[in-house]
Amino acid sequence: MKALPLALAASAVVALAALAVPIAHAQGPKEVGAVDPFQWLEDIESPRSMAWVEGQNAKSHARLEEDPRYEVFRKEALAIFTAQDRIPTPRFRAGGVDNFWQDATHVHGIWRHTTLASYRSANPQWQTLLDLDALSKAEGKNWIWKGANCLKPAQTLCLVHLSNGGSDAVEDREFDTVTGKFVDGGFHFPNAKQNAAWIDKDTLIVARPWTADEVTKSGYPYVVKIVKRGGEPREVFRGDKSDVQDGARVLEGAGGKVDGVIVSHGLTFYQREFKLLDDKGGLTTIPLPKKVEDDTYVDGQLVFTIKEDWKAFKAGAVISYDLADLRKDAASAKAQLVFMPGSHDAVERVSSSKDRLAIVLLEDVKGAVDVYDHKAGVWLAHRLKLPGNSNIGLVSASDDDDQMFFTAEGFLDPTSLWLADAASFATAKVKQLPAQFDGSKDVVDQYFATSNDGTKVPYFVVHRKDMKLDGSTPTQMFGYGGFELSEPPVYIPQMGKLWLERGGAYVIANIRGGGEFGPAWHEAALREHRQRAFDDFASVAKDLEARKITSPRHLGIYARSNGGILTTVSMTQHPELFNAVVVESPLIDMLRYNHLSAGASWVAEYGDPDVPADREFIAKYSGYQNLKPGVKYPEPYITTNTRDDRVHPGHPRKFAAMMEKMGLPYLYYEQTFGGHANDADPELNARRWARHYVYLSQKLMD
Repeated sequence: MKALPLALAASAVVALAALAVPIAHAQGPKEVGAVDPFQWLEDIESPRSMAWVEGQNAKSHARLEEDPRYEVFRKEALAIFTAQDRIPTPRFRAGGVDNFWQDATHVHGIWRHTTLASYRSANPQWQTLLDLDALSKAEGKNWIWKGANCLKPAQTLCLVHLSNGGSDAVEDREFDTVTGKFVDGGFHFPNAKQNAAWIDKDTLIVARPWTADEVTKSGYPYVVKIVKRGGEPREVFRGDKSDVQDGARVLEGAGGKVDGVIVSHGLTFYQREFKLLDDKGGLTTIPLPKKVEDDTYVDGQLVFTIKEDWKAFKAGAVISYDLADLRKDAASAKAQLVFMPGSHDAVERVSSSKDRLAIVLLEDVKGAVDVYDHKAGVWLAHRLKLPGNSNIGLVSASDDDDQMFFTAEGFLDPTSLWLADAASFATAKVKQLPAQFDGSKDVVDQYFATSNDGTKVPYFVVHRKDMKLDGSTPTQMFGYGGFELSEPPVYIPQMGKLWLERGGAYVIANIRGGGEFGPAWHEAALREHRQRAFDDFASVAKDLEARKITSPRHLGIYARSNGGILTTVSMTQHPELFNAVVVESPLIDMLRYNHLSAGASWVAEYGDPDVPADREFIAKYSGYQNLKPGVKYPEPYITTNTRDDRVHPGHPRKFAAMMEKMGLPYLYYEQTFGGHANDADPELNARRWARHYVYLSQKLMD
């Protein structure tokens, strides 16, 4: 188990969801040293804070929503988010396919099911399992879908995860997909950041805050219990409050047979230990390095990705252990190499079907998939035939057979859905998203900028074929640079419709801190080396200007979550390079981030500002502390969500308030519903993007 990286969307797999009681107020001590005049804004829903938010929203409403372009953008975005010809995302379950669907009629959405054959047809015949709009109305809640975990092999009894308002915290309820009803007297766990897995129809293993105090400093659970239907929970593991997050995973073999349970002891965001739980409650540590990811279990093999050099294996390698060997004598069990990436490769995802392993790769920031068979006692690979020069995503893998759904997409290539058989290696295109914007006039280039230390930093530019190289092109630049998350080519309909069609260009900067070239690319910008990510981003901006693709007057930057650090630091360190800055759901105050919401879980990424040596290098870049009166900064658009329980809304609130105090221009808008991802409601999401593009048009096109 691992705490959620800052940027994962609301649709992220619930098994990885952040797991703690929602935090309504800031944690920890008052700021030591300089007095923070706006710390009161960390009290999320206090009348004083919300009055401030209301006032800020009114100002931004007048500036952005009264612009005549706003309504045009909103309608165009809403048409994209509610289009009936979108590809319904498939999830294998119960011998068929599930999908969660939202449109103009189903704003909260419906969970529905069909057969695989029907799904592959032009007009699938869906059976509604759960209507969240009806449930929300009946219960007076804003229920947002966070997925379901179903008991194998039948997969008709499910734990449904529901978030009130879009926060990471969820309420878990047992649901019967045959009757279409919640189970009377069934398993029910109140709202919390929690993780539960089925052992059998009457038994779960659950990590959650059993008491209000049983959460780590990061806000995640550290106590794991086995829960029998109608019985008292039995504790099987207790970590420490200093952990990031602890949990457990059930090892499901052929036919849903439970072969065992492993407990994940999350020491830091990147360091963890894995232990096998035996029938008597004993725990045996699996010999692994501390920096490791638990990937999957298939054909009796436990599969891991290691993130540091260990024994004969290099960082980034995928390895496996035979479960029988671990049970016999874990200390002497031998790990086996599955895959070792090259210097320009990165393992994006590892998953499995009934008895095949799949590894999704990036090779020079372009996708590929290898599937593996272990029947001969060694891992034998075969490359699946999927579209080249695309980003490939694994959508779902079947536990009943070896079928897998994949998506393929590019900046100008609409998403296609592919069904692959990992046993026969056959692939077939199942569905194709129609073009949602006119990309016929555009082209994609890849360049390399040179950072301050000589590192070559790749970036993509999507632009008009007839673009003039005179610096006049309105250009958005995106980046992230953290948590080993890559930024490969993706199809972004609202970007194409609202920006490219109006002559704009956009850039994806694959800066260090991400995962484009594996663990080393990430490690290069950790902790005291964070400045490298900011330097990389600035080097791309300078390279764009040197090539006369754009100029500071027409260059804007946008990033969210961890990217909020990137944008605010870029703005304070290089105000001369940009004319627009969109700062969304951001981390900003890096001297207090570890005391706000899930912030303590990210100390391994940024350092600990409560440790003097760490505080010294963090203070050099932290955007909140480095704002200065009298400097001509670009006017930023700062936006967040009141219900964000991952990145505390105090960050952007305080940054805006400090700019106001210094007499610096800015715009601030806070949505009050939707959570960290901000995409729970299609209508609100359309308004969100309309505001973004009105601002960007005003700053870069007008």
